[in-house]
Amino acid sequence: MALRPIERFLQLESASGIILFMMAVLAILWANSPLAFIHERFVNALLFVTNDGLMAVFFVAVGLELKRGFLEGQLSHYSQIILPLMAAVGGMMMPALLYLCINRQSPATIQGWATPVATDIAFALGVLSLFGKRVPSALKMFLLALAIFDDLGAIIIIGLFYTSGIAFQYLVLSAVVILALLFLNYRSVQSLKPYLVLGVLLWLCILKAGIHPTIAGVLFALTVPDIPLTQRSPLNRLENALHPWVAYLIMPLFALTNAGFSLHELSLENMSSVVVAGIVWGLFAGKQIGVFGFSWVLIKLGVAKLPRNASWLSFYGVAVLCGIGFTMSLFLGTLSFQNDHTYLAEVRLGVMIASILSGLVGAIILLVAFIKDGTNVHDGGIIVD
Repeated sequence: MALRPIERFLQLESASGIILFMMAVLAILWANSPLAFIHERFVNALLFVTNDGLMAVFFVAVGLELKRGFLEGQLSHYSQIILPLMAAVGGMMMPALLYLCINRQSPATIQGWATPVATDIAFALGVLSLFGKRVPSALKMFLLALAIFDDLGAIIIIGLFYTSGIAFQYLVLSAVVILALLFLNYRSVQSLKPYLVLGVLLWLCILKAGIHPTIAGVLFALTVPDIPLTQRSPLNRLENALHPWVAYLIMPLFALTNAGFSLHELSLENMSSVVVAGIVWGLFAGKQIGVFGFSWVLIKLGVAKLPRNASWLSFYGVAVLCGIGFTMSLFLGTLSFQNDHTYLAEVRLGVMIASILSGLVGAIILLVAFIKDGTNVHDGGIIVD
């Protein structure tokens, strides 16, 4: 059964969330220390490598997770898909709408509407892991599936809205590389080496085409063949190889290069700006309204069911945790204002405030819910009454 790999993934993501938090704190302290000039040089030297290169690898892991989920995992049946899918849709629509409403009279900042739409699965699972075996397995699976659809939505946004002028000759070359990857898949080639070589070539072609290169990561991942329920398939081998690097190197390095900002850049006017307000209200309020509201409607209509052994209060607590944006919100915020760095400090401040607020309030709600509902004991993900 596929439960054990999923459990290992959840544990890895939870540990990654703790490291991410430490790196974010370190980045802020470093940017405000006497060694701030070294931090600035560090960021300038690694920003392209991290945001355009290593984040493409991050999206390879996301794409592999998506494909495995649809073929053999928690997204392989309609009943498993509908609730987290619609919760993710609501959790992206409402934050964007709130941001747009708050920034509607500011043409310079309205372009940051995508910043609060994404959930950071590592941080959210990290907070959820604090409650150990009291968290129902179905509730963890709901959060994981929602985050998968959330990442898919972020990928679509990047592809549609963060693409500059298209160089069609490189777009044609990208299509040729994808066809070559599909041919390898069709011929059931099991060696990862030809896929990896073509994957690097695809990244280069997509970059030169004017499309954000993280899209190459997803396209490449979807061409890697999978043999369902087989641990030695190319997809599983690559996914298992990448996850530790993504969790313990790429995401912490991303936090170190993107989370730091000088407090001297912020004034009272900055802290009360529409960018900060839009992100905070979008992530903290919009996420919980969208996730919980859309889910409540589906469940009340009988289209979906509340996750097994979860109460409405614990489910609401998870909806609040979805307001932890961090990695993806910082990434989307950086893309939104890549041509105007004036607002980047405000983006980082807004994401930090909203993520901390969502984490603290969500944790308090979950604590109350688990005390009220009593403790569920789990053994390897199977509930023991």
